[in-house]
Amino acid sequence: MFFVFGPSGQMYRGGPENLAQIAAVRRVERPRGLHAEDPQVDGAFSSTRPAPLPGPATPAVNLRTQGAVSAYVQAGQGPQPARQPLTQVRDVMTTPALSVPPDLRVTDAWHFLAEHQVAQAPVVDALGRVIGLLLRADMAPLNLLPEPGAVKKAIDLARRPVSEVMVSPVPTVAADTGLRRVAAVLLDTGLPGLPVTDEAGVLSGFIARTDILRAVAADPPLDLWSGPAVPL
Repeated sequence: MFFVFGPSGQMYRGGPENLAQIAAVRRVERPRGLHAEDPQVDGAFSSTRPAPLPGPATPAVNLRTQGAVSAYVQAGQGPQPARQPLTQVRDVMTTPALSVPPDLRVTDAWHFLAEHQVAQAPVVDALGRVIGLLLRADMAPLNLLPEPGAVKKAIDLARRPVSEVMVSPVPTVAADTGLRRVAAVLLDTGLPGLPVTDEAGVLSGFIARTDILRAVAADPPLDLWSGPAVPL
């Protein structure tokens, strides 16, 4: 089951095939946040990034030794419960999910996401209901300050509340939804992930593209094509 929530509440409830009825969800137009090309800021932020410094070489991993050590540890832990195929959102979602309030300043939100090393976070109201999605990729930190003439404008933009730059309305998904349906919605909308909520929009977790990729690489692998039917 999928939903669409915005500041005014629920706008949609149903399957993924009808999400396109919500115009803002057809293909998310991401807000540019503090991007340098923002027409409101003349050269406010530089999009140039210094090249990363080369780090120490990563030592080669002996997969055979690593597998033997893993088998030894598992043997010491005794019989393990049978692992079932991963088929639903609840099997791979991250919980609890980080979230930000709509009145948080953009610059503070950027630092919050950077500190927790996440690329996005649901925006929730005082009751814990999702009203939008904040994308770290659409913001820039205040320490990328521009030439003197545009400093004031850049600071003003960085002080905007999250509610002015978040993606909203935003689709959310129920925890018992099939993973194949979620993957299709992520491709259709261009979003990096979806908040996981109940029908009232209360946040319970987050499922990102990386969660699905991690499940594909897991043992047992992600089961997208077989198994019992799951609800929309």
